[in-house]
Amino acid sequence: QVQLVESGGGLVQPGESLRLSCAASGFIFSTKAMRWYRQAPGKERDFVALISSAGSTDYADSVKGRFTISRENAKKTVYLQMNSLKPEDTAVYFCSVRFYGTHYWGKGALVTVSS
Repeated sequence: QVQLVESGGGLVQPGESLRLSCAASGFIFSTKAMRWYRQAPGKERDFVALISSAGSTDYADSVKGRFTISRENAKKTVYLQMNSLKPEDTAVYFCSVRFYGTHYWGKGALVTVSS
């Protein structure tokens, strides 16, 4: 079965960096696009970044130039490098894979940006 496990969340100050990881299993990782979403308290879950199986990337406007998504197929892992973090980046971050229109989600990693 599909499993996604996020790690790397934590508390950081504004301007600092953090890297999230998502370990995947249960499917052929190298063939699937992977996505990061986030959900701030009291808000809907929003798209953050995508990386295709070929390595093409796409980002939400709010994180362009600050966040970088990457993947390591040998480790079946997708990463989200987050730089210049802002308080408004505070959220639970989820990685996701989609099969036939259905999203599979991990349990999420909490990122808190606060001074």
